[in-house]
Amino acid sequence: MSSSYLPATTDSIALALEAKTPSEAISILYRVLENPASAPDALRIKEQAITNLSDLLRQENRAEELRSLLTQLRPFFALIPKAKTAKIVRGIIDDVAKIPGTSDLQISLCKEVVQWTRAEKRTFLRQRVEAKLAALLMENKEYSEALNLLSGLIKEVRRLDDKLLLVDIDLLESKLHFSLRNLPKAKASLTAARTAANAIYVPPAQQGNIDLQSGILHAEEKDYKTGYSYFFEAFEAFNALEDPRAVFSLKYMLLCKIMVSQADDVASIISSKAGLQYVGPELDAMKAVADAHAKRSLKLFEIALRDFKAQLEEDPIVHRHLSSLYDTLLEQNLCRLIEPFSRVEIAHIAELIELPVDHVEKKLSQMILDKKFAGTLDQGAGCLVIFDDPKTDAIFPATLETISNIGKVVDSLYVRSAKIMA
Repeated sequence: MSSSYLPATTDSIALALEAKTPSEAISILYRVLENPASAPDALRIKEQAITNLSDLLRQENRAEELRSLLTQLRPFFALIPKAKTAKIVRGIIDDVAKIPGTSDLQISLCKEVVQWTRAEKRTFLRQRVEAKLAALLMENKEYSEALNLLSGLIKEVRRLDDKLLLVDIDLLESKLHFSLRNLPKAKASLTAARTAANAIYVPPAQQGNIDLQSGILHAEEKDYKTGYSYFFEAFEAFNALEDPRAVFSLKYMLLCKIMVSQADDVASIISSKAGLQYVGPELDAMKAVADAHAKRSLKLFEIALRDFKAQLEEDPIVHRHLSSLYDTLLEQNLCRLIEPFSRVEIAHIAELIELPVDHVEKKLSQMILDKKFAGTLDQGAGCLVIFDDPKTDAIFPATLETISNIGKVVDSLYVRSAKIMA
């Protein structure tokens, strides 16, 4: 960085734009910012220089320089309105977020900014940076720290009645509780977010976020039809904005169709006008699962899980539902295979279903304990012994009902006699 500063004029900005290399442009912009001029026009040019410099540093993946830039600009922030300061600070934090592998740096940067905003009494900016920090902590799986931060922030924002920020925070809290598997609190936070959103205009992207979270919670409760409708709303919002989250909304729509045994609809949704825009590994993964489900084939299901591991197993929402789908499919296949037998070798069942023997044995023992069928495992002989379903005699329930009715009559007579005696 050169020690001689450049005048804060449009010519200096143009000089940076005409620079042959990004490093040269960055150097020029730094020199513009070193100019001590504080006239309104000079401040406006410096704001433009900061925006351009931030973009260049992001393109060059210089995350640490973005962090130090934020510290260097603190004297400049004293000269401009607080609203503009907030816009610049949040813009630089967002630029750091666009550089891959900077999650720890983003967390430490947000903590530094929070300390500075507390010292400067910039409440508006601090609350938004704290909300960003809580989201980063959640992504980093530091749930307790994120929850502590949010609980204090929610009380403060509710007191100020900042509805738009309240929607963000309530939605974030819902996602946090969902990550901690606390479904009732996740639903309560989402309801609070919806209530706040109904009172104001919510940007389409944020409305899409609310619908996406609603769909996830309904799917978690096995209400896949309602979940599908929310995912569809989220998909339409994200698709209109050309937001990359649209493909995930579409993916979860297909998941809901598979879970309600409407796997045949998956191909038609993918081949629709909206679906064709997002053809790729995410949709290919769901199509492979739908084909396996339609054919009731565990082998195809396992091949799909292996071939699309990143899209299926590494997505926690999809993985959770596919695990239950796999178990259901396995149970149905095993019940169908053992139906003709009264005694059968476990190895033979494993061969028919094309799965490892120990895996089949474990599942059969679990099904016996869950009373999916009556039987026992003869591990010495390596066989499964299936019992006939015991036929319940109709006389027993009828006798129990009669005794129950007699009991009621006796109780009634006792009450009456007690009244007469009194």
